[in-house]
Amino acid sequence: MESGMPLSGGQRALIRESWQRVSGSPVQHGLVLFTRLFDLDPDLLPLFQYNCKQFASPQECLSSPEFLDHIRKVMLVIDAAVSHLENLSCLEEYLCNLGKKHQAVGVKVDSFSTVGESLLYMLEKCLGAAFSPEVREAWSKLYNAVVKAMQRGWETLPEGD
Repeated sequence: MESGMPLSGGQRALIRESWQRVSGSPVQHGLVLFTRLFDLDPDLLPLFQYNCKQFASPQECLSSPEFLDHIRKVMLVIDAAVSHLENLSCLEEYLCNLGKKHQAVGVKVDSFSTVGESLLYMLEKCLGAAFSPEVREAWSKLYNAVVKAMQRGWETLPEGD
């Protein structure tokens, strides 16, 4: 990731403070995020299959143990980004590989904007009045930096091509 991280010290503080209020219940808040994601784009549901099982509804997906594990992993990635706000570049290789994994299962780069909307929605619902325009702006910048690193996973061709 670019070393000229677009986050100011104040923005990093807002992200840390708001994440501290959310991170204690990762599955609960992750369910808010993914419920919103499926509301915004129901076509993403078929991307989530475990043991070749297709979910009949978002509710069935959201209640499956495998999907709850996925939620935990997503929240851990967000936690890692928050923990490394001063040096996001140390996550570059990890996020690039995560992008490759998402590409391999059929996720389109465009879907990440919907995930970003869902993340902001979750933060707004969980933080209430504390979700100020400044907090929204800080999280948007962080999310965009994470997605740019993941997108680089799409852009790197497999060796031998």
